[in-house]
Amino acid sequence: MPKNVTPYKNSSASKKEQVASMFDTISGHYDGLNRVISFGIDIKWRNKVVALVKETKPQRILDVATGTGDLAINLVRTGASEIIGLDISSGMLEVGKEKISQKKLDSTITMVLGDGEKIEYPDNYFDAITVSFGVRNFEHLEQGLSEIFRVLKPGGIFVVLETSVPTKTPFKQGYAFYTRRILPLIGKAFSKDKVAYQYLSESAAVFPYGEAFNNILTKIGFKNTVDHPQTFGVATIYTATK
Repeated sequence: MPKNVTPYKNSSASKKEQVASMFDTISGHYDGLNRVISFGIDIKWRNKVVALVKETKPQRILDVATGTGDLAINLVRTGASEIIGLDISSGMLEVGKEKISQKKLDSTITMVLGDGEKIEYPDNYFDAITVSFGVRNFEHLEQGLSEIFRVLKPGGIFVVLETSVPTKTPFKQGYAFYTRRILPLIGKAFSKDKVAYQYLSESAAVFPYGEAFNNILTKIGFKNTVDHPQTFGVATIYTATK
């Protein structure tokens, strides 16, 4: 299991509580900072997730750790009649609700405050489930993945977009320098939370990726697990079925 990195090392609160508080604090800056930090490439990655989900023609989709709803909004292109965006941060959800309202997508997308490790929906409820840059924030990774497995319909698709670590030179060295030195500085410059982007960097560095994450998915019960490295390996898209 990955090392359980937390945002606020001197806090006695649980990782879940700390993550919720951190995202509440940075919610107003999150979208803009994401574009800067990823050089806008995260948009391309999300489009690939949408394409993979669209192929399965889902009617009901759950986007776990939806944040401000970027992926949930993009998933409208799949033609799904119902999209649920679930997140533990009320601050992030409020930003997302405003975006959804402006795009007049309220009839399709519902933003729900909830815990990805205790999903309050019945077994076999969703045709497709996605998580974009959220699984590494689970306090109990296997518990969260087990909940996702439970509420996914047999034959349904699970797609994860998550950071990973390049393995080839010089990308490995460049990625390490950027995430350890540059990313936290950008976060401090634009965010009220001085440690948030340090946490995001540290949590990405210790999270299992590639075959290691596929093995965890298989242990949970998922089938047909495949990893698709993106942009020299700085991110990976995982697909699996139930």
